[in-house]
Amino acid sequence: MSQKLIIFGYGGHARSAADLALACGYISLLFVDENARPGESFLGHSVVSSLAIDDFQEYSAFPAAGDNKRRSQQCLAIEQLGLPLVSLVSPLASVGVGSSIGAGCFVGHHAHIGPLASIATGCIVNTGAVVEHEAQVGEYAHISVNSTIAGRGSLGAYSMLGAGAVIIDGVSVASGVMVGAGGVVHRSIVEPGIYTGVPARKSK
Repeated sequence: MSQKLIIFGYGGHARSAADLALACGYISLLFVDENARPGESFLGHSVVSSLAIDDFQEYSAFPAAGDNKRRSQQCLAIEQLGLPLVSLVSPLASVGVGSSIGAGCFVGHHAHIGPLASIATGCIVNTGAVVEHEAQVGEYAHISVNSTIAGRGSLGAYSMLGAGAVIIDGVSVASGVMVGAGGVVHRSIVEPGIYTGVPARKSK
């Protein structure tokens, strides 16, 4: 594994990604953000507004936008640059047997991926989140801090499960759905939109 990592973005999630990268053994980080100020740095690691060809020799890359669509665009940019797209999985996370984690994923400290669960490309499984046995998470989805997808549940592509929200056993959530913080999804959701409350209902 390369010990050098380019982190695309410099917002809050990018700084969490840096923390995770350092915990995973990376020693040299380079942030790329179009809004970077001259001379800006994070704990001694440079922040630049664009990449020159010499910047990314021997580097891997990670998409660190918290916004799902923006993160997918970062993955495309990484592919076009020909950089290796890596995932960051905390050494404090637990990953069950037979599970799979796609490229460009963030699995935070104390998160749990259960056995035979499937996490697609570019997902965030944030600090303390749980994706239980045989659950499925579509590409560029975001599972927020302390939220849970119970066994055989699913969250569609580009969807977000808010902080502390729950999808109960065997329930499916479609693509393009946002479940608000603390929401409980007890029946499958088939239409995109914002859902809040206990039980979660579509906001008008």
